Amino acid sequence: MKHLIISIVLGLGLGTAAFAQEDEIQSVIGDQLAAIQKDDFSAAFTHASPILKRIFQNPARFGVMVRQGYPMVHRPSSVTFKQMQERDGTHYQYVFIEDQAGIGYIAEYAMINTENGWKINGVSIKESNDIGA
Repeated sequence: MKHLIISIVLGLGLGTAAFAQEDEIQSVIGDQLAAIQKDDFSAAFTHASPILKRIFQNPARFGVMVRQGYPMVHRPSSVTFKQMQERDGTHYQYVFIEDQAGIGYIAEYAMINTENGWKINGVSIKESNDIGA
C-alpha cells in the first residue's frame, strides 16, 4: 500500500511538472505570436533559439522572413493550441492557425529548453485538411 501511495504522489508530481512545462511552452509561443501581430519583431526575436538567431542575425531579417514566408502567422484570424509531443529531446507544440481567408494550418513548433528558458527552434507549417483542427 505504501508503494501505491508513493507511486500516486510521484505520478501527480510528474503530471504537474508536465502541465507546467506545457504552460511555459505555450506562453513563449503565445508571446511571440502576439509580438508578431503587433509587428514588434524585436520582442518576437527574443523567443528564437540561439540557432535561429544566428541564421537570421537580427529582428529585421526575422520580420522579413515572417511577413513573406508565414502570412498566416503574421495575421491570423484565430490561434488554438493543440497537443504537445516529445521526440528525441525536442518538444513539439502543435498549433492550429486560421488565416484571414479562413484556411486552416497546423504549425509544429520545435521547442528547446535553454539556460534562458524555452525557445522556439523552428516552425513547420502545413495546410490542414480538417476544419477547426
